[in-house]
Amino acid sequence: MSAAEIRTRITDQILAALSDPTKLPPWRKSWSGDPNSGHPCNAVSRRRYTGINPLLLEIAAHRHGLRSKWWGTFRQWEGLGGRVKKRPADVPPGQFGASIVFCKPISKKTTAETGEETEDKFWVLRTYTVFNLDQVDGPFDHLRVGSAPLPAHEVEQRHEHADAVIAATGADIRHGGDRAFYSPTGDFIQLPHRRQFERAEAYYQTAAHELCHWAEHPSRLNWDRSKPENSYGMGELIAELGGCYLMGELGLPTGEDLTNHAAYLKSWLAGLKNDTRFIFKAAAQASRAVDHILSYSRTHEEAPSDEESLVA
Repeated sequence: MSAAEIRTRITDQILAALSDPTKLPPWRKSWSGDPNSGHPCNAVSRRRYTGINPLLLEIAAHRHGLRSKWWGTFRQWEGLGGRVKKRPADVPPGQFGASIVFCKPISKKTTAETGEETEDKFWVLRTYTVFNLDQVDGPFDHLRVGSAPLPAHEVEQRHEHADAVIAATGADIRHGGDRAFYSPTGDFIQLPHRRQFERAEAYYQTAAHELCHWAEHPSRLNWDRSKPENSYGMGELIAELGGCYLMGELGLPTGEDLTNHAAYLKSWLAGLKNDTRFIFKAAAQASRAVDHILSYSRTHEEAPSDEESLVA
């Protein structure tokens, strides 16, 4: 399958997932407070999936009612002592596992008639099939999602960790008023006080969204707003995706407020229909924003590898 065909197939999946404006977009997930639920991770490397892959895995999880964050290939689960379950009769062939993609940069040197050498770089797009822990039998009880709610003290610990991650960025965050926004000219984030939100998670999700905008600043990731393809709608999609990715990293559930989703849905759908690279660009930039935000607080060992989006 060519790269163009892969992008088209994935774009069609996202379009289908966004077809009902009354439902949560595929990147939002109000999972239970459990250490084994949250942002999709590889069961072997323990690293989180990035780019477009979290969206693809969440779509598959919703389709099959899967709750675990752990995924792996057929061989990876076998290597861990597990066995992928038999495909249920009501699941069409090829749809029990989830298809993810891996982009790898390839360099090729060419020599002109003048003898001058040039190096061309292009990306190879490959697909892999992974299965969720809920689709696997084996000695993995310690990795399965429990039914008991997270104890109050552990919830508070996650909030404290989120506070530490936010503080480590050094972002200029000002509290007060009833609006949330990032000011590019002033390079500061304005947020209502945490007590003004109905739930603490709503405060952290809002902060995560605005931090993704903050990461776009020229002194950080230098997201060029002047380019036609970097529209306001694209910027909001990046912050929406990145905010949800960051919440998953913090072990906090995303909210079910569809206000912003409905407001930007039209432009997102138009972007998806007009450009099969649209969702890839947004997801990749969202992952970069999250990596940048987390870089201020995580150790060298926790830093993502170049092949993190692969099955590892």
